[in-house]
Amino acid sequence: MTFSANTIATVLLGSLPAGYMAAVAARRLSAGAGPDVMAMIAACAALGIWAAFVFPTTALLAISCALGWTLLVLAAVDVLAFRLPDILTLPLGVAGLAVAQWLPDRDLVGHAVGAAIGGLLFYIVAATYQRVRRQDGLGFGDVKLAAAAGAWVGWQPLPYVVLIACAGGLVWAGVAAIRRGRTALRERIPFGVALCAGLWIVWLYGAPDLFGPLF
Repeated sequence: MTFSANTIATVLLGSLPAGYMAAVAARRLSAGAGPDVMAMIAACAALGIWAAFVFPTTALLAISCALGWTLLVLAAVDVLAFRLPDILTLPLGVAGLAVAQWLPDRDLVGHAVGAAIGGLLFYIVAATYQRVRRQDGLGFGDVKLAAAAGAWVGWQPLPYVVLIACAGGLVWAGVAAIRRGRTALRERIPFGVALCAGLWIVWLYGAPDLFGPLF
């Protein structure tokens, strides 16, 4: 798709305050040293331009930027503090249901079902792991983020979000094992980062048609 220079200029201009606020929010929510402001501004600009390739000069571009920048903060906090704060995940889920009315399918029910399935599936995994292993594995912040992902993309594309997230988690663990040895396999990983990436990719491009439709 084509887009105008004005679109890019607007995205870049919006990335300045967005990146600054993202850095401040990540620092406060992680209760520690936050990410570099310039790095967050650059990341916001990159996400905005990426979205402009998919949704040029439409209301969905603004919505996509807001989603991408929110996911960026969540990912940063998860890396820094291994948590996905409710103050972001819960409103994100509500926003996903609200945005469903603006999408071409206007399938609010499908997006509500996606939120329920995402949250329930991840809750079952988290609760089962905690009961069997007597320790937390999947955090309940991930449960709420999975529900938010279902609210944004709907129930049918949701499995692809999970597949991409699991692939990302495996890559993260593999890189950590290569760098630090087998002991890294027992360390926690910020799975929320991979889940954010999965949601972002499926939101922009829909369910990938690699193996045909899952349903």
